Amino acid sequence: MHILKADEFNPLRGGPSFSLSDRVYRGIWNLTWLFLARWTPAPLRGWRRFLLRIFGANMAEGCDVRGSATVWSPKNLIMHEYASIGNGAYCYNMASVELGRYVVISQRAHLCAGTHKIDEPTMQLYAEPIAVGEHAWVAAEAFVGPGVTIGDGAVLGARAVAVRNLEPWSVYAGNPARKINARPNIAAARETGPTP
Repeated sequence: MHILKADEFNPLRGGPSFSLSDRVYRGIWNLTWLFLARWTPAPLRGWRRFLLRIFGANMAEGCDVRGSATVWSPKNLIMHEYASIGNGAYCYNMASVELGRYVVISQRAHLCAGTHKIDEPTMQLYAEPIAVGEHAWVAAEAFVGPGVTIGDGAVLGARAVAVRNLEPWSVYAGNPARKINARPNIAAARETGPTP
C-alpha cells in the first residue's frame, strides 16, 4: 500500500489536484476527441454528441459542440435543446456547466468553473458550477468565471469578463462586465416563429 506524503496533494510542489481515475478518464477522453472528433466538419454534430454522451455528458437533441472546442470533462456538461459551443471555445468544467435551450457560446469563449483559494498557502484548487439560462449568448472570446449564473436571454459581449451573475434579458460588456442595455425578450417570438 502506497502512503501519500503531505506534499503529494500540494499543487505548488507538483502534487495532483485530481484522483488517478479522474486523470485517466480525462486522458482517454482527450485522445478520443482528438482522433474521432476534432477534425470533423460542422454537420457531424450528431457524431460529436454521441462521443460526449459515451463519456457522461447530458446532451439534448439538436445541441452542438464544434470539433475545435474543448470540453475538459464531459461528465460535468449539461446541454439542453439547440444549445451550442462554438469553434475554439473552452469549457473548463471542473464543476457542472449547464447550458439552457438555445444558448450560444461563441468562438473562443471561455467557461471557467475552477479557480484557486489565494488565501491558503497551498493555493488549493476549487470549483463552482456555471449556469447559462435559455436564449443567452456568450459572445466571442468572453470569459465566464466560477459560480456565475447568466440569466435567461442575457448577452455577454465580445471579450467581456463575467465574475458575477448577469441579470436576465440584459446586455453586458467590459472587464469586469457591466450592464449597458436591456435586451428585448425574444423567447416567445423565437419559439413560435415570425407572425404572418
